[in-house]
Amino acid sequence: MTSQTLREARKYEEASERLIRKEERPDFHLTPRTGWMNDPNGFSYYKGQYHMFYQYYPYESKWGPMHWGHAVSSDLLHWEYLPCALAPDEAYDRDGCFSGSAVVLPDGRHLLMYTGVLKEHQERDIYKEVQTQCIAVGDGVDYEKYEQNPVLDEKNIPEGSSRFDFRDPKMWKKADGTYACVVGNRPADGSGQILLYNSADGWNWEFKSVLASNLNRFGKMWECPDLFELDGKWVLITSPQDMRPEGFEYHNGNGTLCLIGDYQEETGTFEEMHDQSVDYGIDFYAPQTVLAPDGRRIMIGWMQNWDACSMRSPEEPWFGQMSLPRELSLRNGRLYQTPVRELDALRCGKVEYTDVAVSGEVKLDGIRGRRVDMELTVRPADGQELYQKFSIRFAQDDTYYTSLSFRPRESILKVDRKFSGSRRAIIHQRRSRINTSNEELKLRIILDRFSVEVFVNDGEQVMSATMYTRQEADEISFLADGAANIDVVKYDIR
Repeated sequence: MTSQTLREARKYEEASERLIRKEERPDFHLTPRTGWMNDPNGFSYYKGQYHMFYQYYPYESKWGPMHWGHAVSSDLLHWEYLPCALAPDEAYDRDGCFSGSAVVLPDGRHLLMYTGVLKEHQERDIYKEVQTQCIAVGDGVDYEKYEQNPVLDEKNIPEGSSRFDFRDPKMWKKADGTYACVVGNRPADGSGQILLYNSADGWNWEFKSVLASNLNRFGKMWECPDLFELDGKWVLITSPQDMRPEGFEYHNGNGTLCLIGDYQEETGTFEEMHDQSVDYGIDFYAPQTVLAPDGRRIMIGWMQNWDACSMRSPEEPWFGQMSLPRELSLRNGRLYQTPVRELDALRCGKVEYTDVAVSGEVKLDGIRGRRVDMELTVRPADGQELYQKFSIRFAQDDTYYTSLSFRPRESILKVDRKFSGSRRAIIHQRRSRINTSNEELKLRIILDRFSVEVFVNDGEQVMSATMYTRQEADEISFLADGAANIDVVKYDIR
């Protein structure tokens, strides 16, 4: 039975979607059908397609009582909208259906697990959100909430832990056919922890252990956890709130943390060996991964910074977009990310230059556009002193541009959108320290109408940023203080 709340959301989104022209959206990044989008949810492969659900408020381009939007894709780049999957319509989730995940049951049904939110009156005019884990099951389009929801509540968390910060379940199927899930939580020390749960059938869950504890090292509450095996190690990804920068790591306040280590399934413990940011740009949060049928581990994040949500006017018909899907691997104890290989099939109109001398500003014929996949190698000019700074400007016209600049002496790469046409003094820059071998820098820069994603040195680091510059601003230029040489290969994305 579809509730009135869900029927209204579906009717509204169908009518509103028609008012948004294709040209007003990115080409190959998922945006909400209408209204507001944040975290990716339920990223899964089901019935021959990738399913992506997302935190969704269809009625306005700002955060509201959370629904689950829904889209499917065969190539992770072109998405087709399906009707809204979940709406806040039960006693236990009436104030929001928060983030969660999906698995496929042995009987072929699609099982969703999400956080139900209910505001509880504390005192005077103070309310707090009680968070519980709930499930719904369906056929890939319509989902029915379980009669015995919630399946995990305050009875299933360690003593002293918060029932108001208990969210974002990420499930997976284990080798023996049973299920596990990790959930973000706040322990008594006020920081974050990840709780581990097991289930024989996906319906009945029990607490196993505290998988990992923040102990006030990386921010506070840990949101949106994901645990998976990759290249012989285990990776725990989570999004901490209120992080303090450490050198050039963790600059986004609400950012993304990758812990690489070993997971002992018997004891339910995770032993950390390495930590790093997932994305070094401005806009990336709450990533979720899926194991593709061919064995690739693919990750998508919400390409947005919580502190920069005022960058786009609430009058616009949609807000929020997902990042490019990224293939993950481990090399030299680091997480590497590369654009999903399906993107290569969309490349056309190749333009190539080799060994171009850049001093001052240079523009090259055929190199422009806002839907672009560009590979760039930068090195000092032969026999010349090391250049001071190299920049590339894009989404550029006489008034606006966004830039990427590199200072080789400090090995610092910076993305900067302060001249992108923003009307707010929000976060506009992010810097990262990168590795350069033989003073050579390798970049792959992907533009899609309202965003840039920069893959540094074959995916050793990634920097993502959104920008809402008018689409006519499509020039690209190269600048050097000193003398640099570049090779550039540019494709249009069709």
